[in-house]
This record gives sequence, C-alpha cells and structure tokens, in this order.
Amino acid sequence: MELRRLRESFLNGPVVDRNGYPYFVAPLSDGVPRIDRELLEEVLDGLVEAMDLDCDVILAPEAMGIPLGAGLTLRTGIPFLVIRKRPYGLPGEIVLDQRTGYSKATMYIETLAPGERVAIVDDVLDTGGTMRAAVAALRAAGVTVTEIGVVFDRHPDSAAFSEEVGVPVRGLLRVGTADGRPVILG
Repeated sequence: MELRRLRESFLNGPVVDRNGYPYFVAPLSDGVPRIDRELLEEVLDGLVEAMDLDCDVILAPEAMGIPLGAGLTLRTGIPFLVIRKRPYGLPGEIVLDQRTGYSKATMYIETLAPGERVAIVDDVLDTGGTMRAAVAALRAAGVTVTEIGVVFDRHPDSAAFSEEVGVPVRGLLRVGTADGRPVILG
C-alpha cells in the first residue's frame, strides 16, 4: 500500500523537544494539524489490510487510538474498547502502569472477561512501554492479545519487541527523526 497521504502528513510535521526526547508531531499521532477524511480512510484501509483482526474486541488507548478503533469498528463490525487514563472502578478493572520515552501513567481497561481475544491498535510504537504494559496486564487477567497494529512504527527493533511480548506487531510506516526532522525508514 502506497500510503501517500500518511507519508506526506508525517514528513510535513515538526519535531519538538520534550525533555531531550525528539517528538514528531503529525495528524494521526497528535491530532495536529487536523485529520482529514482522506488521510483517516487511507490509514484505516492500511490497518485493515495489515492486520488479521481475528479478535472479539479492538482495544485502543486514549487519545489517538480512539479514531483508529472507532474507524476499524465501522469497517469490520468488531466492537472497540478504550484503554482509559482514568479509573471507573468497575468489577474486573484491569490496571496497567506504562512508561514511554517521555511520560509515565496508569491506564485502565474495563469490561473485558477472561478468555476474550483482543487486538490493540494505536498511533505509535516507540519504546514499547504502553504495549508492553498492556499485554502483560491483559495476560494476567486471562485475556489473549492477538496482535498489535500501529500507524507509526518508531521502535528501534519492532521484530525483537514482537518476539519479546509474544504478539505480532503490524506497523504501517517505519519512522524516526534525524537532525530535528521526521524521516521515513522503510
């Protein structure tokens, strides 16, 4: 898949410094600038093509996973559930502590039952902190993670990360930063 709009939107964005971490800004990773319909459709087509989506539920972390999860639900009929940044305290709440290259937070997953199969979709795989924490917490709760789908794969070795967590990682665009600019790696 060509992903022309995705490539352009990524390359046209700035890189900002977040406490020494070079953070790229793009519509599908930050909602800035605006996400247009054509870009979102292109990315959803890419995720449907790249992922198996053999699951009961699509999980999508706040905030930028939400438009991806909603779009995939509309395309596939598979329900989606948001990995939230605030607790609701419902029975069976799954708690995960995640660390990324520039932040740490506690996140919460509600209403999943042991034995359910989930695919996780998000905007960026970078350090793997969010996905590592999610997979571990879900497994501890008896939930099977079938795959991880991301728009931007920025992890230095996503194949090794996939092996580490025991879940296939399917990224649309391998990216990085160099000299203060976004770069496409492959």
